[in-house]
Amino acid sequence: MLWDALTLQLGYNATLVAIGATLLGVSAGVTGTFLFLRKRALVSDAISHATLPGVCLAFMVLVALGGDGRNLLGLLAGSAVSAWIGLLCMNWLTRHTRLAEDAAIGAVLSVFFGFGIVLLTVIQTMGVGRQAGLEGFLLGSTAGMLWADAMIIAVGGAATLLLVMIIRRPMILVAFDPEYAAARGLPVHRIDLAMMGLVMAVTVVGLKIVGLILIVALLIIPAVTARFWSERSDHVVLLAGLAGGLAGYIGAAISASAPNLPTGPIIVLVSFAFFVVSLFLAPIRGVLAAVLRHLRFQRRVHIRQGLLALAQGQKIYEPLTLRLLRRAGLVRADGVATDIGKARAAKALRDEKRWEIVRADQAHEATAALYDGLRDIETVLTRDQIAEIDRRIGGPMGVPL
Repeated sequence: MLWDALTLQLGYNATLVAIGATLLGVSAGVTGTFLFLRKRALVSDAISHATLPGVCLAFMVLVALGGDGRNLLGLLAGSAVSAWIGLLCMNWLTRHTRLAEDAAIGAVLSVFFGFGIVLLTVIQTMGVGRQAGLEGFLLGSTAGMLWADAMIIAVGGAATLLLVMIIRRPMILVAFDPEYAAARGLPVHRIDLAMMGLVMAVTVVGLKIVGLILIVALLIIPAVTARFWSERSDHVVLLAGLAGGLAGYIGAAISASAPNLPTGPIIVLVSFAFFVVSLFLAPIRGVLAAVLRHLRFQRRVHIRQGLLALAQGQKIYEPLTLRLLRRAGLVRADGVATDIGKARAAKALRDEKRWEIVRADQAHEATAALYDGLRDIETVLTRDQIAEIDRRIGGPMGVPL
């Protein structure tokens, strides 16, 4: 059943939902990356909650005009207007009052969402309100999605993605260093508004699939997931789009393959699964990589301290140090140093004396700052410099470099 859903063989409606969710995931992942890099992730939450009054008012206006209150294009237009008003209110509060951005976000989010809930209650008392189905915009509802609905979502997602690609460079610059961007003459405030406008567009487009409560997850989680895998902003953008698209596609397929599973929450859970995998398995920033780096560092520290102890004729009592030295062939089972161990120990002790000279010499101040007790001195000084230090130290010169 799941394989049929993944290969788009479960019917017309399931195929529409899968394609729409994939396009939405790609556009949300790419757009949300700039919001994440700008450290304004909660803005998307305020924008998404601000869409609810617009949806309700659009339904009431469409019904009053004698039209179909559930027309998706009309409802999305209303939500876009409401979200834009909420965004402007939040920016005004941040720029013209003493409120911090998080306080402004909280104010806009709660007021607009509360107003939307009141309007939902009013709509339920209307003659046509009981069949409105507007509660589907809270958590998403893909049941009965029509071709026109899928086309609106697809076109909206593709247009948002195109706009992101056009203005990605100034958005990246503002996201990383707004002061430098302003110094270069870029209109930082306008670029911020454009960034928020793109987030608003993705939010509005995604209301039908994941709903206004969960759209923030689809905007932020793929970006966070991608950040584990790369340090370059352009790669993070591409990986976030890929993660969002896969989450949308796989989540829609899982929802279609099992009865009564909501599409939006399943997409968010799949996206979270990608995040968990990245959190543990990413090669640079993942937990497993961090644990392995710590273990390698611990191993180097123990071997270094063991070599210094051998060079000074001290007995090693630490079991881990002895085990590591034996595994490296530096000591025998009885704890006596091998020939290789003696040479390495003499070299380690000599390096310590060399570093003492370097740290005491102001001419090597920059080099001394690199000392961490483990770094080989040959990686920062030339052979001639090391030879000069050895002449100052005196003593045996036969220790191999």
